[in-house]
Amino acid sequence: MLIESISRNALLLGVFALVSTAIIAATFLNTQDSIAENIRKAEEKALLEIVPRSRHNNSMLNDAQAIADTALLGLHSGKTMYVARQNNKPVAVILPATATDGYSGDIDMIIGINSNGTVAGVRVLSHRETPGLGDAIDRRKSPWIDGFAGKSLANPNIDRWTVKKDGGDFDQFTGATITPRAVIQAVARALQYFQTNQLQLLSTPEQEISGDE
Repeated sequence: MLIESISRNALLLGVFALVSTAIIAATFLNTQDSIAENIRKAEEKALLEIVPRSRHNNSMLNDAQAIADTALLGLHSGKTMYVARQNNKPVAVILPATATDGYSGDIDMIIGINSNGTVAGVRVLSHRETPGLGDAIDRRKSPWIDGFAGKSLANPNIDRWTVKKDGGDFDQFTGATITPRAVIQAVARALQYFQTNQLQLLSTPEQEISGDE
């Protein structure tokens, strides 16, 4: 009887373990899908803040391509760029960029550039700048970042893409110059990258396949 009881309990424990494992696995898969969807929605929201739906009719998240590490964009590893198209005609690209010379370290951004070479918008994705000082680069803290919209390498000239303290055209923050200077110059470098690679960045999928320009 004792052996039978032990065997029965062992069997019950085995069944319980299998059921528990199945439940945990199902929960994990469902949660994983939910997390992935939430990340996708957050990414889409950030992109749409720069290029709103009224300007394009494609899915930017599905119109993406890997971008190689470049000195101009300050990337430590390959990341993804996005293209906004209206009726398959490119209207803007959104580039990843990192200002590696922030006061407290890297400042990760996305920079939207219109097909005519003007800035569509800039958003800071992550930073470790000082609260109350350098964190004014975050649009939730300050509208300062909106000042890039409409700017280009000709407006202002490249030598004026820095803070006013350095003879440039852009405001610095009270008590903080390093952070805005880093962001400004990172945006300028992204514009230079766009200018150099414009044909490739604005190519249609058909052109990429055929090699046409």
